[in-house]
Amino acid sequence: MTISLESPPGLSRTAKLARLALIGAVLAAVAGAFAYLGGWLTPNELSPARFTDGFEQVNGVHPGFRRNHAKGLGVSGFFESNGEGVRLSKATVFRPGRVPVIGRFSLGGGQPYQADKPDTVRGLGLQFALPDGEFWRTAMVNLPVFPFRTPEAFYEQMLASKPDLETGKPDPEKMQAFLARHPETERVLTFLKGQPVPSGFENSTFHSLNAFRFTNAAGESAAVRWLVKPEQPFEAAAAQPPVSDKNYLFDALIAQVSRRPLRWHLLVSVGQPGDPTNDSTIAWPEGRETVDVGTLTLDRAESDENGPATGINFDPLVLPAGIAPSDDPLLSARSAVYSQSFTRRAGETMSPPAITPAEVRKGE
Repeated sequence: MTISLESPPGLSRTAKLARLALIGAVLAAVAGAFAYLGGWLTPNELSPARFTDGFEQVNGVHPGFRRNHAKGLGVSGFFESNGEGVRLSKATVFRPGRVPVIGRFSLGGGQPYQADKPDTVRGLGLQFALPDGEFWRTAMVNLPVFPFRTPEAFYEQMLASKPDLETGKPDPEKMQAFLARHPETERVLTFLKGQPVPSGFENSTFHSLNAFRFTNAAGESAAVRWLVKPEQPFEAAAAQPPVSDKNYLFDALIAQVSRRPLRWHLLVSVGQPGDPTNDSTIAWPEGRETVDVGTLTLDRAESDENGPATGINFDPLVLPAGIAPSDDPLLSARSAVYSQSFTRRAGETMSPPAITPAEVRKGE
């Protein structure tokens, strides 16, 4: 970005000073962003580096793997817009037609070889490659609301949940103390326990969690959240996963994709004045307008060892014109921590992942 310090001819002294003040504000904002990302401003407070250190402290260091959602499987396919999203956003992804998509299914946590379990958070990262050279990246999970309102709460809970060396489980006193300080988390966890768990990735619904803002060609702006809802029919997860297959969720996904393309509908919920955009622990009221803007089709699975998704940072702030972040504090934190994780793993050599290319071929 180039910023000229020269004022155009004809500007008054007051206008020149105002222009310089504006330039100074822009430069200060850019410098402030870099300072925050580097953790320079508040070394004793939470920074992206310290947050990423927390993942390593709890899960150990696994070179070459993501610090969260370490276990995963790449996928690819396309998104076909039906044109209904054009009235909400000027982003080219919503114009009628197809764009290629690279994605990745994953399990929450920093353990790349963890056994698949039905109650582990499931993730889906997507990158839409738009015809004008822009990208849209989104990182979603299968939770309709998020248990943490702020980055600090997420970090605090992560450390409190670290397994004890003797018991292999989190210290219950630490967890109770955390929940006492964060009643919103306890409320969300109680709600989530009552939600049915799908049997696999292919019939899971994935949510944006954070609010964003769409702006259309007329300049009209609205708060939105989105989700992808599967065409594959819901089936409840078994109470006990198969003991003999530590990768049963991923193996089933590979088998499903090899038999037929899997499809989800991208649904956009339009917020109304008063709907919270800065708190992901609160669901919007029932009855909000929901627009089906197109169909996501995934028809190929690829190992993290050599798949194109491995080199993608699914940063939720990589947005095309027409989509902007909201005031949710989690968005900037997610972006900064994802960047830290990506930088660290990019300089490391990764061991073979749990789902190797041979495993993918075997399941096809």
